[in-house]
Amino acid sequence: MKHYSRLVLPVIVLSQFCCTSLWFAGNAVVSGLAAERGLAGALVADITSSVQLGFIVGTLVFAGLAIADRFSPSKVFFVCAILAAVCNIAVTAPLQGAAPVYGLRFTTGFFLAGIYPVGMKIAADYYQQGLGKSLGLLVGALVLGKAFPHLLRFLGSNLSWRFVFYATSALAVAGGLMLLLLVPDGPFRKAMPRLQWRSFLQGFSLPAFRNAAFGYFGHMWELYTFWAFVPVMLQYYFQHFGFSKISVPFWSFTIIGIGALSCGFAGMLSHKWGARRLATIAL
Repeated sequence: MKHYSRLVLPVIVLSQFCCTSLWFAGNAVVSGLAAERGLAGALVADITSSVQLGFIVGTLVFAGLAIADRFSPSKVFFVCAILAAVCNIAVTAPLQGAAPVYGLRFTTGFFLAGIYPVGMKIAADYYQQGLGKSLGLLVGALVLGKAFPHLLRFLGSNLSWRFVFYATSALAVAGGLMLLLLVPDGPFRKAMPRLQWRSFLQGFSLPAFRNAAFGYFGHMWELYTFWAFVPVMLQYYFQHFGFSKISVPFWSFTIIGIGALSCGFAGMLSHKWGARRLATIAL
């Protein structure tokens, strides 16, 4: 255990960043994708909803079957990273119509349910003390990962929209491999040898858990709406006020990505203020 003690958290954070870069890959290149495939103008909302719906379904399936409790979380993370990367890069294939794109974004979201929540589970298996700081860094990595496709689009502005899908899939594979090879199962992991159906609903019997879950649920509505439509709002604003030379992808990355700093800072501050108080103020 001591051999991995200093390496574990940085590897989990970096792996989380790499793999969650898949999340908004479609949003970052929606204009190029829509133009080439002749898709409808509502593609931003549809692509975002597809990923989110896949993630919701995946989370329910993974939680209901207790996947990360019954199997090695690091191996679950790795397998889901590979499958999500394959679904992500498959969007670049010569597909016809919108349905395959939405389907592949849905399955990408589905397997992201084995990355983001499982990454937090792995951190909890290692850090029972100071967990707020660890989770703050992990959520910060998630935020930066979601913003990163916009930076890729900015850096590859002269390249095809496919570049973003290639790059994010490569990052996801690298992140999955890093975690598999460098982060074994944590010392505080409690394995579940067999499926216990009642455990799925046990959490909701606790008022504190229900309150936190519903607060998080409500927060997600406004957060993902904002993240998804930042590029749309910037595009409209820049065109309306004549700032055509200002890069929408760059500022989309900056506005979304700056939340990563807040996550890390809030994780450290939670030990002084208390997680409940801090979350209430932020909401």
